[in-house]
Amino acid sequence: MDMLANLGLGLVTAMTPLNLVYCFVGVFLGTAIGVLPGLGPVATIAMLLPLTFGLPPETSLIMLAGIFYGAQYGGSTTAILVNLPGETSSVVTTLDGYQMARNGQAGKALATAAIGSFIAGTIATLVIALFAPFLAQVAFNFQPADFFSLMVLGLIASVVLANGSLLHALGMILIGLLLGFVGTDINSGVARYTFDVPELYDGLEFVAIAMGLFGIGEIIANLEEKLDRSISLKSVSGSLPTREDWKRIFWPILRGTGLGSILGVLPGGGANLASFAAYAAEKKMSHHPEEFGKGAIEGVAAPEAANNAGAQSAFIPMLTLGIPSNPVMALMIGAMLIQGIQPGPTVMTDQPALFWGLIVSMWVGNLFLIILNLPLIGFWVKLVSMPYHLLYPIILGFCAIGVFTVSNASFDVYLMALFGVAGYLLRKIGAEPAPMMLALILGSMMEEYLRRALLLSRGDSTVLLTSPISAGILVICVVLVALVALPAIRRGRDETFAE
Repeated sequence: MDMLANLGLGLVTAMTPLNLVYCFVGVFLGTAIGVLPGLGPVATIAMLLPLTFGLPPETSLIMLAGIFYGAQYGGSTTAILVNLPGETSSVVTTLDGYQMARNGQAGKALATAAIGSFIAGTIATLVIALFAPFLAQVAFNFQPADFFSLMVLGLIASVVLANGSLLHALGMILIGLLLGFVGTDINSGVARYTFDVPELYDGLEFVAIAMGLFGIGEIIANLEEKLDRSISLKSVSGSLPTREDWKRIFWPILRGTGLGSILGVLPGGGANLASFAAYAAEKKMSHHPEEFGKGAIEGVAAPEAANNAGAQSAFIPMLTLGIPSNPVMALMIGAMLIQGIQPGPTVMTDQPALFWGLIVSMWVGNLFLIILNLPLIGFWVKLVSMPYHLLYPIILGFCAIGVFTVSNASFDVYLMALFGVAGYLLRKIGAEPAPMMLALILGSMMEEYLRRALLLSRGDSTVLLTSPISAGILVICVVLVALVALPAIRRGRDETFAE
């Protein structure tokens, strides 16, 4: 009964006219930026954060969430039609989706992607509703030392699952932690690492750094690339899968949903890892593996279901533990902090309308997406054909205006530009900026929980080991570091980085 009452509260919250409008706006923008290669949900959410200041907390989070999972839909459209994945998680869809389009089955491929994503989104929403409250109840038993160790685990896991050099990932974590220390210490009132610059006394502006690293950095990197966006395919017809097609895609969709729901919770994993894993699993389980890569409908259904389920299950650790599993969730936590909401298990008890409204809005958003996905194919095709030299000045202007409106300080615009150059240089050397953002978000919270733990233990640092939960989490951290340091695994990461 409690579950039904909670979902009823969420439905009332999600179905208010204001929240419905912003949910639609979020999924529409998400689909659009999913269609456009190089402009991902991280950059878009970072750019739109200033616009959420005047909105109610639940409305702003519903819109930002819609952008995230809406991008998974949009990425599949161009992956199928143009062989150009708008999102990394849609790379696998190009293998069979584009071949289906070339064979005159573009409509069927798009419908399969939409149906798989909708079913996965619906099931993932139920998974969140079932397991998030249980995890939040467990988190209420956590002590400050346990939360500190849990955040350490989140950072370690992001290093383990990041692409490329292990040293680069560790370096990004350390830089992010150092950036989080800039500003006035809350307890002592002493200015740290401010270099007598008054604008730094309140710390580095999170929105400016996010926009610079992911927005401006992506724009500069994209200007170097010449993408072939020519569209050559047969007419989009035969949109509905046949009964035989349903038999072929039903179980792949369910298996992809299961994989995505599990892998989406992992820090650094999410939709990308889920889509690759689902495709590999279906190829091994299929009775016709030779069809994969040549237009197998299972090769579209499984990864599309997996990446959408992974995108939504990533909200579980963010909502219940206050731990971001990917850069988008880090920005979502930033949005909650901006609204004066402390992330963690107390969100469910202190902000039930926000918690359950966000969960129910995911189902509403998925319903919007399946309605939007097919009728607007022509519009998305025209959008992806837009020359980038016309698009990027608009994005740059929007970034500058958005950052300035946060605190009406031109210093933040300069800060955004600085980190934009830094983001570009990081990409050139093969270092992912995502771990840096995770560390920047978690750094201040880690420091606060560590201080509380030491205060309660009267300065005894062994409290991190005497607490059973904290000790268990730290053991997992050590095991993960040991595994990633093994020669075979390290060599595999280096080879991936070299490619």
